Amino acid sequence: MPITNLSFDELTARQLDAWHALRAANPRLDSPYFHPGFAAAVHAAGVPVRVSVVMDASGEVQALLPAHRDGAELRPVGWPGADFQGPIHAPGFRFAPLDLLTDGVRGYAFDHLLESGDEFTPWIESRRPSPFLDVTGGLDGYLGRVSSSGKSNMGQARRHTAKAEKAYGTVRFTADVVDDAALDQLIELKRGQYAATGAPDYFADPRRVELLRSLMRTRTPEFSGVLSTLHAGQRLVAAHFGLRSPGVLHWWFPVYDPEFARLAPGWMLLRELVAAAPGLGVDRIDLGRGEDEYKRRAKTGEVFVAQGLVTRSSARRALRRLHGTVVGAAKSSPLAPGLRRAVRAFKGTAVSKEGK
Repeated sequence: MPITNLSFDELTARQLDAWHALRAANPRLDSPYFHPGFAAAVHAAGVPVRVSVVMDASGEVQALLPAHRDGAELRPVGWPGADFQGPIHAPGFRFAPLDLLTDGVRGYAFDHLLESGDEFTPWIESRRPSPFLDVTGGLDGYLGRVSSSGKSNMGQARRHTAKAEKAYGTVRFTADVVDDAALDQLIELKRGQYAATGAPDYFADPRRVELLRSLMRTRTPEFSGVLSTLHAGQRLVAAHFGLRSPGVLHWWFPVYDPEFARLAPGWMLLRELVAAAPGLGVDRIDLGRGEDEYKRRAKTGEVFVAQGLVTRSSARRALRRLHGTVVGAAKSSPLAPGLRRAVRAFKGTAVSKEGK
């Protein structure tokens, strides 16, 4: 089937309706990342989104894939902050990844692909777990499903909340608030965390700050941003900014004040969110890809997301394998913290070469 490539703002009402219908027909696409509202917000923040639209002979939309074009390469919409990626289509439809390689595009790189079939299998390089919490029934329901270690951490979070209240004043939790000052604090704390750990600063690009501001003010039943805060007295102890679609909350940017680290404020915040889930209409919290210890303890299940590159070039695939080997070696090395800058420099060189 032919693919038509359109800027997001060129999509017709009929094509947007088809996006909603196809997503609604496929339970695997219930994450807010697959909602057109996410692509719309990214595009409006100044990061151009193009949508590959697959239509049959009668002109009916069969699939859509939103992405960013960077030279000769496509990346999933919202990259590098999209924790779920992939085409929008009904169950059973076979998407043809190589059809994306038109108009000078020589690769489609993905790092959080949620597979719905075997169409991308030839280009997958690895798969990693993306944990989630089944919070049906709120805190009591969750505690009945989580592992003993997760239950223990939640119990400690309750005790730490009591300690924080005694030491700093009344503990206040807001599950969903529109608050520019609190969002500014979250971003400031997150940037400090990036600097302390040597991770790339996601918010160095001001368009991403604008994206969160826009998402915070998106208040529709089907898709919205969610800012949650935890205060002790006048102090912001922890905060989280995520995305919500019916039934699903995506854990996206959690952060806490390092001064409260001894109280494990991340667990305090997560416990409050689990308890608040029924009021938000949420029965699953997606934690996103990663094998962090707290995710291992907190999860009640997981799905897998894939990493790879759709390309016809064996040289490009070899370059990516080399890059993956270098990154893997750096992460497993005891010198990992000191190697991060060198790895990022190598990554920048690799991406530059891939775009040629």
